[in-house]
Amino acid sequence: MPEPTHPLDDLRLREWTPRSMLRAPATAVDLPHTPCIDIHNHLGRWLTEGGGWMIDDVDDLIRTMDARHVDIIVNLDGMWGDEIDANLDRYDRAHPGRFVTFCQLDWNLLAEPDAESRLIAQLEDNARRGARGVKVWKSLGLTFRDDAGALVSPDDPRVVAVLRRAGELDLPVLIHTADPRAFFEPLDAGNERLDELRGARDWWFGDASVYPTFDELLDAHARLVLACPGTTFIGAHVGCAAEDLDRVSALMDAAPLYHVDIAGRMAELGRQPRRFAALVERHPDRVLFGTDIYPAEDEQYALHYRFLESADEGFEYAPGAPIPPQGRWAVSGAALSPRLLPALYRDNARRVLGL
Repeated sequence: MPEPTHPLDDLRLREWTPRSMLRAPATAVDLPHTPCIDIHNHLGRWLTEGGGWMIDDVDDLIRTMDARHVDIIVNLDGMWGDEIDANLDRYDRAHPGRFVTFCQLDWNLLAEPDAESRLIAQLEDNARRGARGVKVWKSLGLTFRDDAGALVSPDDPRVVAVLRRAGELDLPVLIHTADPRAFFEPLDAGNERLDELRGARDWWFGDASVYPTFDELLDAHARLVLACPGTTFIGAHVGCAAEDLDRVSALMDAAPLYHVDIAGRMAELGRQPRRFAALVERHPDRVLFGTDIYPAEDEQYALHYRFLESADEGFEYAPGAPIPPQGRWAVSGAALSPRLLPALYRDNARRVLGL
């Protein structure tokens, strides 16, 4: 006789949305210890579905910034050519002192025989137009190929030459290499980010016949940084390895101009708040505040302040989401020392941006 079944035996993962039974104090941190600079955000057009601006009403965004004591937002969406001017006109020039726009580079030029000279010329043109830094997207190392059809690694000599030139132009480079480690792991029952990958299938890079491994990319990231000792780097998303803060700290030790932002990684940092606090203690002048929340939201700023400043435990990093998007866990506050907060929130970014 077959064993009786229970309704739970057929419960699908997507249908399991547990409610926390934890009862713990919730600290409201409406304003940051120090007025802050959001070093990592997207205000332009290239990430929107319809090609419109990420921010419909810039004045409304500024009201949110004022309410949450955000002095400046760094817009990473300047792109190149006329698009950098369009972003500068909409943000930096229209609202002096509130926005700083970074350019990107057209890495498709790597498929041309004279890629290095053309990319450097594009970089120099962006600088002349008013770009204040360079954003390097994760696609470098994952998709761009050269004129011989070879996948271009982040530490390719042509990339090194271009980003060395950025240093000579006093342009900081905010670079995103790879993605969370789980995105390179097998899509099986042991992958902690299956919920997220189910909704974004093109974020999985675990096919070794197509993509480098996570470690190969992060090793190349480190070699690039070390090959450009005169360039100020910001490793996006906690040095692109928020799951391995020892690895991040080792590169910070080896490269004096290497910084990291915390953008988009509250979920990772919030499950290791003491290790994160230790990273900030060890490198107080090189960890930068950023959110990567776009469009920028009022509530998200307050949530970031709570994470950084409170000792609250077991709270949601994505309130309102039926399934936490970056892993099925809660986070706890880092309770950073007040003496560390001015540098993290503002002063480190001001130095990097030359403000």
